Amino acid sequence: MRTFNRFFQGDRVIWMVLLMLAFMSLLAVYSATGTYANSKFDGDNAYVLLSHAKKLLLGLVVLYGVHRVKYTYYSVFFQIAFWVSIPLLIYTMFFGADLNEAQRVVHLFGISFQSSDFAKIALIGYLARMLTLKQDDIKDFKNAFIPLMLPVLVVVGLIFPENFSTAAILFMSSIVLLFVGRINFKYLLIFFAVALFVMSIYILIIINDKDSDNGRLGTWERRIESFFRSDSELSTEEKARAENEEDFQEIQAKIAIAGGGVFGKLPGKSTQRNFLPHPYSDFIFAIIVEEYGLVGGAFVVLLYLILFFRAIKITVEVPKSFGGFLSFGLSFMLVLQAMINMGVAVGIVPVTGQPLPFVSMGGTSLMFTGCAFGMILSVSRDVNNNKMKRNELETTQNNN
Repeated sequence: MRTFNRFFQGDRVIWMVLLMLAFMSLLAVYSATGTYANSKFDGDNAYVLLSHAKKLLLGLVVLYGVHRVKYTYYSVFFQIAFWVSIPLLIYTMFFGADLNEAQRVVHLFGISFQSSDFAKIALIGYLARMLTLKQDDIKDFKNAFIPLMLPVLVVVGLIFPENFSTAAILFMSSIVLLFVGRINFKYLLIFFAVALFVMSIYILIIINDKDSDNGRLGTWERRIESFFRSDSELSTEEKARAENEEDFQEIQAKIAIAGGGVFGKLPGKSTQRNFLPHPYSDFIFAIIVEEYGLVGGAFVVLLYLILFFRAIKITVEVPKSFGGFLSFGLSFMLVLQAMINMGVAVGIVPVTGQPLPFVSMGGTSLMFTGCAFGMILSVSRDVNNNKMKRNELETTQNNN
């Protein structure tokens, strides 16, 4: 235990939860990539698993390295990262590679990644920094609210056209973080209403523009219509076309979850992995429930809830405001993303394309997720060090 505490500092519960999520990721991805391996690698599942294991290990290495750095140093980093993220998002809009019918991926220095993954961490960290600096004037509209809301508008606005779900998650996380940071609630409500109005106008303009191809709007429209339409409302022709629409994904996910029952079909026994699009990423939770049942699904939900509550505990205990805002903001964003991913799988949220953090198969997304969790652990590391110093001081005083 002393060796563990020496090298893996910070909240031990969070460490154990992350390691369990990583282990669950290996099991689920190996099971879910059968069809993918057959189509891309001549059925070599071991190669796919090894590739994912390397990326997952890299994410853990990034997590470990980030957690060893004192979190206060990240305040300056976020100041730079935020201003870097804006031209990066603009570059992606015009020159990014297509991913799921949207320009999301940027290729720089031989590395391909989604610029929104970098931008959302940069924005949360920047807000945490600004909230700390603005606490003396936090209720002031001009000196606090405007400087804090403009960055949200810019980053979310740049992500929104190509990736609505990420923009929505980042927007909600930012609003909640600003509320926790004591921004005037009346200002937040007004801003939320104005943002909703502007988004509605934007969508209406695109819908009525006959010369526009509607970009991602057609995808949003199909997903929302599919979500609110029951299977009984589908005509025979619509059911036949479902293989090319979001209906097919939802139907196959429901079949997987229903087939899992309480205890599941056991590892490797999934059948819907052969029918579900992206069962190793967007719908990996459906595969987990199919193979491990409601018990396994509830266990995964519990792991994310534990992460969030441990992060709240860190937020309360950390002596400096920046660490508390950073820990809360990052954990809320990641857990919200996880809940939306699982909500899509069980049919209570429209299809979004969001991966399950630290479980879904991915490349650089695992690195950015590891970076976020590493920062949370860095804050908890500082909390634990302060506790140890206080205990040592109390012991010395008692001995004297």
